[in-house]
Amino acid sequence: MSGSRIALPAGVSRRAAMASLLAGPGAWLAAPQSAHAGGQLEEPLIDSVRSALTAAIGSAAPPEPVFVSTEAKIVYLRWLGAMSDRLRRRKPDWEVRRDFLQTVWYEARRARLDESLVLGLIQVESGFRKFAMSNVGARGYMQVMPFWTRVIGDGDPAKLFHMQTNLRFGCVILRHYLDREKGDLFMALGRYNGSRGKDTYPNLVYGAQRQWLFENKVEA
Repeated sequence: MSGSRIALPAGVSRRAAMASLLAGPGAWLAAPQSAHAGGQLEEPLIDSVRSALTAAIGSAAPPEPVFVSTEAKIVYLRWLGAMSDRLRRRKPDWEVRRDFLQTVWYEARRARLDESLVLGLIQVESGFRKFAMSNVGARGYMQVMPFWTRVIGDGDPAKLFHMQTNLRFGCVILRHYLDREKGDLFMALGRYNGSRGKDTYPNLVYGAQRQWLFENKVEA
């Protein structure tokens, strides 16, 4: 993947993108970004997979962190503080920022995904805009295609603009693609974007993910 040309979001020049990346997470988050394609392709699902995905979406569990130890809670609070600082320019209101990050943390772990991966994907897909919509109709933070609400939800695509619903759908769908690709993240990201086998989109997500890494982790 090294040496490949990466397609940039609309309105961002290659020079500006490189400058913001070198300047750190805050500068990149401040750059204007439009919604990425987010074009997951509708594919037939066997009944067992459809049922499992429907069950994963339908769980009513609230996004409340549960910790196995005091140390785990302290690490979570450190993560929350670090991510909050990086996201401040995009979401200036503390309560909105906290609720968003807490939900990302909850839904990512629920789907057995790394929080940095989910945040990187959101950065590329929507620029952290709750009501983003792409030119192919993908919606919300994780740019979920409306057909998913018919396939594994209640058929109401408007709910994809609800924060937790969008994050849950996005995380469950990405986990589904990872399972289909036997853990190959490069191929799974391609599926998520509707560009399986091409490196532009995975490279964008990998680059964004690096800005959300947090090293001080224990199991929570």
